[in-house]
Amino acid sequence: MTYLGTNRSTHRHIRRARTVIAALALVWLFMCAVASPASARTTQDEHLRASLITCWPGSEVYELCGHEALRIQDEYTDSVWNYGVFDFHEPNFIYRFVKGETDYLLAGYPFAWFMPEYIGQRRRVVEQELNLTPEEVGRLRSMLQEEALPENRRYRYNYVKDNCATRILDRIDSVAGGPVIYSDSISYGTFRTEMRHYHKNYPWYQFGIDLALGSGLDYTLKGKEEMFVPMEMMRKASTARLPDGRPLIRATRVLNEGSEDATLGPTSPLLTPLAATIALAAVSLFVATIDCIRRNVTRWFYSLFYLIIGAIGCVSFFLVFFSSHEATSPNILVLWLNPLQLIAAVCLWWRVTRPAALAVAYYDIVAVSCMLIVWPFQHQVANPAIFPLAAATVVLSISYAINSRRNSYKFTGQLPSSAPRRGRKGKSGRRTK
Repeated sequence: MTYLGTNRSTHRHIRRARTVIAALALVWLFMCAVASPASARTTQDEHLRASLITCWPGSEVYELCGHEALRIQDEYTDSVWNYGVFDFHEPNFIYRFVKGETDYLLAGYPFAWFMPEYIGQRRRVVEQELNLTPEEVGRLRSMLQEEALPENRRYRYNYVKDNCATRILDRIDSVAGGPVIYSDSISYGTFRTEMRHYHKNYPWYQFGIDLALGSGLDYTLKGKEEMFVPMEMMRKASTARLPDGRPLIRATRVLNEGSEDATLGPTSPLLTPLAATIALAAVSLFVATIDCIRRNVTRWFYSLFYLIIGAIGCVSFFLVFFSSHEATSPNILVLWLNPLQLIAAVCLWWRVTRPAALAVAYYDIVAVSCMLIVWPFQHQVANPAIFPLAAATVVLSISYAINSRRNSYKFTGQLPSSAPRRGRKGKSGRRTK
């Protein structure tokens, strides 16, 4: 996909090129529409051909699944049609992205403007020429020109259901007279497992996805659903057939050899989310053990832990109940990852508010324990790093519940109601109450 604007100085030259593309694309479309007379366009139709352009993954997180575009060529013009354009500097971009209201654009521009970015990033680019007639390609080009007009070019982006690849599949079906027939073989099974394959060198990014997105990612894919990843689209297109039995692909060419893997290298096992949460769980167990021995509460540690869990919980709660992303709800993790944790982070500091923190601790013990027990019997798939974090929550909550009650007796000078009371001796030697 292509974006307009970034704050990374290392991509400054790419940023400028993308800005130029966005500014000139509409001018180019207008010139193509009005400059050629009808007779010339009729002649051009005899040489029309269309191709799928598949770009290998790049190093940025939004490039990890690659990119897909359409190329339309005739005797005089060579254009690319790109559904992956967005403007990072749009107002409230981050909020709208989290809420699921990200708008992408279709842009058409000369193909020569398209390739330098991928050549500069050493990303492989492969062209698959579609086995369409000139009349079918003509209809496809007319459809794209109409859709790229300012009033039509914006669409609501969906990462797995409506993106730069799936839009192209739908347009090909429209001009082919019916759905293209693709192989039913499933390589990955679900959206989540397919994402994990392409995000394998970015474990923290995948960890965030697994926290934010619920069971909507975990059903078995059918038909062309796994083709939301351009790399898989290219693979399945190579064996697909048009409704009349023609092969979908006429020829395949490598436009830029590039590198087979332009992403960042593998993350060290010691720097992965699993290693981090295991370490946090071990420290939490140590702190809880020391506190139980000393009958004390290390308030700064508990507060920091609940603050981290609560911050994650705010995002999770927002995505489940307010986001329009269809894959964010239901999410069983919201039973644990929710804003209630912030109450404990704040209220454990003052004696008068400690009952609220204690209530959250009891809630965590019950909710997280039940969640872990029922997890094998429900549909949602979890990131392995989630379980040490959940275990740490239970351990700290139990420790806090025990030690905060002990401390409350020290502060008030009262014994628990269940403890036996011993009277004191009066002057007569008798015990009094």
